[in-house]
Amino acid sequence: MARVTNGRRAIGLDIGGTKVAGAIVSEDGTVHAELRRNTPDTSDAGTMNGLLRDMVSELRAHEAGTGVCAIGVGAAGTVEWPDGRIRWAPNSSYQDWDLRADLEAATGLPTVVDNDGNVAGLAEARLGDTRNDDMVLLTVGTGVGAGIMLGGRIYRGPHGLGAEVGHMTINPDGPRCGCGNHGCLESMASGTALARMGHNAAAHDPDGMIAGLAREADGEVTGRHVTTAAMAGDRTAQSLFERLGRALGIGIAGINAIFEFEVVLIGGGLVDVGELLLGPARRAAREFHYGPPGVRPVPPVLPATYKGDAGKIGAGLLALEEA
Repeated sequence: MARVTNGRRAIGLDIGGTKVAGAIVSEDGTVHAELRRNTPDTSDAGTMNGLLRDMVSELRAHEAGTGVCAIGVGAAGTVEWPDGRIRWAPNSSYQDWDLRADLEAATGLPTVVDNDGNVAGLAEARLGDTRNDDMVLLTVGTGVGAGIMLGGRIYRGPHGLGAEVGHMTINPDGPRCGCGNHGCLESMASGTALARMGHNAAAHDPDGMIAGLAREADGEVTGRHVTTAAMAGDRTAQSLFERLGRALGIGIAGINAIFEFEVVLIGGGLVDVGELLLGPARRAAREFHYGPPGVRPVPPVLPATYKGDAGKIGAGLLALEEA
């Protein structure tokens, strides 16, 4: 699909478990202004409404000369489409949040609200380096989100609640997920899972690099500590990414058994580690792929173009397409 620029701009907001990113986006994906805020510890609807209103006001002030025509939001959680009501989010406090109505009333701008994985997938399908009509984007961050594109359109299901790939069970005896189930893909292949595994590794080896980095930061072990150690060549940290990537690859094989994709894209913050994550994910996706060799092609597993920026860009694109 050719990129088109005609001056129309929208605000894109990406609500995640640890951060809220905002941007002014034009139809070719250009970001004209951006900002970021930490997700409040108390992330109920009232607190989040105040944060989003402030972000929108700040972004609109930047565009005072040209203005924006709509707002798009990608939010972690179960989002009713097209009503824009967030029914529930496993990693946040908000639930039954009529976000679309709240933002429209506060800003006077037409607003669309969708799942964060959906809008990220839209950005990759429309503007990414690997553009295909049938693809899935898996976002690996605090949780695991997904954007499924079929025939060039977002797959949402009959009530707009589909594509919750992060909560398919890949090991019923696995760790408890934020959704309440055990062994979800998200509980085994996310930043949250990496932090949990890193904490356990540091407790087992208090003299190791992971534990040392946490002590230097005077805090609990985080996924960032594990990532830093892995990039520095620490074998323990690299083995954790091997486990994480293998779980991700098992999930990829499962979803590939249901759909036939041209490509699987991996986005989100953790994709920055490159082959530490993608290598084991590809190997497991091939190992557990349905069908003998040559019968059913194994789609390539590639890093996404926009990585952590896909959510806010896709939210803006969705607003320009739909609002």
